[in-house]
Amino acid sequence: MNIKTLQGKTVGAAVSGGLDSCTITKWLVDNGVNVVCFTADLGQPDERDVDEIRERMMACGAQEAVMVDAKDALADAGIRLIQTQAMYEGGYWNTTGIARHVTVKALLPEMEKRDISILTHGATGRGNDQVRFQLATNMLNPDFSVYAPWRDPDFLAKFGGRKEMIDYCQEHNLPITATHEKPYSTDANLLGLTHEAGRLESLKTTAGFITPGMGVHPKDAPDDIEHFTVTFSRGTPVEVNGAPCTPLMSLNAANGIGGRNGIGIGIHTVENRFVGIKSRGVYESPGMELLGKCYEFLLQLIIDRRARRHFDAISTAIAEQVYQGYWFDAATHAMLASIQPLTRLATGTITVALYKGNVSFHAASGVPHSLYSEETSSMEDIGDFDHTDSEGFLGVLGVGARASAIAGQTEEY
Repeated sequence: MNIKTLQGKTVGAAVSGGLDSCTITKWLVDNGVNVVCFTADLGQPDERDVDEIRERMMACGAQEAVMVDAKDALADAGIRLIQTQAMYEGGYWNTTGIARHVTVKALLPEMEKRDISILTHGATGRGNDQVRFQLATNMLNPDFSVYAPWRDPDFLAKFGGRKEMIDYCQEHNLPITATHEKPYSTDANLLGLTHEAGRLESLKTTAGFITPGMGVHPKDAPDDIEHFTVTFSRGTPVEVNGAPCTPLMSLNAANGIGGRNGIGIGIHTVENRFVGIKSRGVYESPGMELLGKCYEFLLQLIIDRRARRHFDAISTAIAEQVYQGYWFDAATHAMLASIQPLTRLATGTITVALYKGNVSFHAASGVPHSLYSEETSSMEDIGDFDHTDSEGFLGVLGVGARASAIAGQTEEY
């Protein structure tokens, strides 16, 4: 699909209101395409007023600009990621990845109401978002088509990158905030901010170079410890610091408390993109990191080593599924279902101490399914564990160990 085949047709543009959104909308309109813009309200912390996005898109020539509230849906998805501890390659909470899936699911029904079956987006041809938009759309409605300007030779001939886009927008007096001097780009939602491109592409630029949008750098956090308490019921936060909450409320509270203590701010990652290249990003996700740490402390109390082995494998796999655009496929559903027995056990209250970017365990209470017993694990002469029982246990284990040595299957190091 290219711009020539779209002339005279109507497309639904998934827009955030930024540089790509303004450029693509104006360019499509100038080329005879009817554009209806759709924006998911994801609680973007970098937007003073999300209603201004509608005004910006109308100024770029859109026939209509529709805002869809997806904050609760994104919060629910974020809690699912916390329940699975689905961090991609160790440190990235998939905040942008999961947001693309939530966005598509929120926008497609609005497009269907208007008989629009072509979705367009501003994701580049070398990134992950193009895959997420494409696969999520195809999985949720196989009758939809997806048009990506960044894969259209005509668009690429005019716009080589941000410089040309900024020049184009300035020439047409479009309401953009991007400038040639801006040192990097940011994608934001209530789960976190991803910073990349520009000066961040150089590994000589430290993660501390970014200006945090959800808190402060750890070095700038208060000198005093702050405690944070969350109560989970069957894997879902139901209270924060004693106040009842919804998933969205829990994330908003954790963002504020975690952010001011430098939690999850300035996470540097050089990751493997799905398209086969490495990219460097600096991430912020204070609420996800804070609630995620608390949930991990709870998991340590309730799952045994066999469950842990399964959980860790599923956690890694789900993180890849989200990152690569497969949140809605059968494999992800199967993986999520496989850990539901563990999620149902995740009830309890965890208190942590926050200090300059660090989250330390402080206390746990009300954990009915905890396997931890102070008496059983104690080194003191209490509880019903008989040390002499280990004699037979070690004797049985020793049979295999000796057999390995006799068979020449062991070696010295």
